[in-house]
Amino acid sequence: MNLVMVVMLIALTIAVVLALVSFWLPMMNPDYEKLSPYECGFDPLGSARLPFSLRFFLVAILFILFDLEIALLLPLPWGDQLPLPLMTFSWASGILLLLTLGLIYEWLQGGLEWAE
Repeated sequence: MNLVMVVMLIALTIAVVLALVSFWLPMMNPDYEKLSPYECGFDPLGSARLPFSLRFFLVAILFILFDLEIALLLPLPWGDQLPLPLMTFSWASGILLLLTLGLIYEWLQGGLEWAE
């Protein structure tokens, strides 16, 4: 048997063992709470026409906005290998300054307050 077959046999054995254990291991005790549908904190069995707070969605949008800026800063460690690393640092500092000013503005306007 060559090495590739041994590795494939070991991987298949581990996969089968883990699949079988996953069927036997969990405790299956369904009750009313586990069987009821969950809809983000709203009562799914009540009326669908109830008013809800837009503050929740505004805070969620702000979180996504301030969370996705990380994608702009991910290539920053490779920026020191460019011909002008100071230019990369200044652009990153500008982005962080702009986001910090936006956060301060939202904080002062009360956009981050959960309860009114």
